[in-house]
Amino acid sequence: MQFGVNIPFVHHLGFELQKFDDGLSEIHFDPKAEHLNSFDVVHGGACMTLLDVSMAVAARSVDKAMGVVTIEMKTTFMQPARGKLSGKGRLMHRTATIAFTEATIYDSEGKACAHATGTFKYVKRLPIGAKGANPLNVISTD
Repeated sequence: MQFGVNIPFVHHLGFELQKFDDGLSEIHFDPKAEHLNSFDVVHGGACMTLLDVSMAVAARSVDKAMGVVTIEMKTTFMQPARGKLSGKGRLMHRTATIAFTEATIYDSEGKACAHATGTFKYVKRLPIGAKGANPLNVISTD
């Protein structure tokens, strides 16, 4: 399954999209050694990226032609994230321009490791380098 757009950082991390419909998302992540911290658990930044992308995908799942940008995100870490992880996102509410979301990361045993809420702004995708476009106003990624 594809994210619908090319997101190089997500590809670099190896995220695998499993669900992308009806306000829901599910993304699998099999962390490598370079994704761990000094305690040999998944680094908080990698977890936050999984949460952010899970929420963004859930927001986009109801209008896949639109992009989203993160406005704010609050993360709670509940226990160390180890092994294969699953990020599950949900669109809680939306307006014409704003999405309110949440996501949880689960380990391979189904235990919740981290949870986040986030607010995203829907944006129209413009081609990079579009004629007449101001490069500072072109938004082409999530």
